[in-house]
Amino acid sequence: MKELPPDFRAFHQMYRGAYVHWAELYLENRADAEEAVDHAFEQLYFAWSDVLEHENPNAYAWAVVKNRTIDHARARGRRPTVTDTAAFETDALRCAVDPIAELEESLSLYAAIQALPERQHDVVVLHYCLGYTVRETADLLGITPAGVRSIARFARHRLNEALSTGREERSEC
Repeated sequence: MKELPPDFRAFHQMYRGAYVHWAELYLENRADAEEAVDHAFEQLYFAWSDVLEHENPNAYAWAVVKNRTIDHARARGRRPTVTDTAAFETDALRCAVDPIAELEESLSLYAAIQALPERQHDVVVLHYCLGYTVRETADLLGITPAGVRSIARFARHRLNEALSTGREERSEC
């Protein structure tokens, strides 16, 4: 078997864990997440010299991982969404005085996250849902930390608008 290029091995070691962590959130299964990410790394390996020539290899790799995760979900007849189970797995729900109201709020939040533009969605999921730092999120997405902070600010604004509109609609019922 051909020896992997040292820079590819290093890239794999640095990012595989985070990619699997993200994919597992969408695929709801560790084995499926690992398989999707491994397929993404295979694709990256076979195009590695081209990947390195991209202006931003991290952004390119992120797109490959996302596409492979979506392909993997579709091949199993599923939609890759964070909303399916995340709303049911919050600490707030377990400790809530009114679990139904808390669940309704969680579902509204996750639906609002799902509706965000792609870049805002990625930042919110990586930074707020999965707990990566601004720097880690920036590195994974191939953008600057200032870019992450700016995107997060716009995303929070959109989420606040969506959630306040949702509350107004529910109170009118």
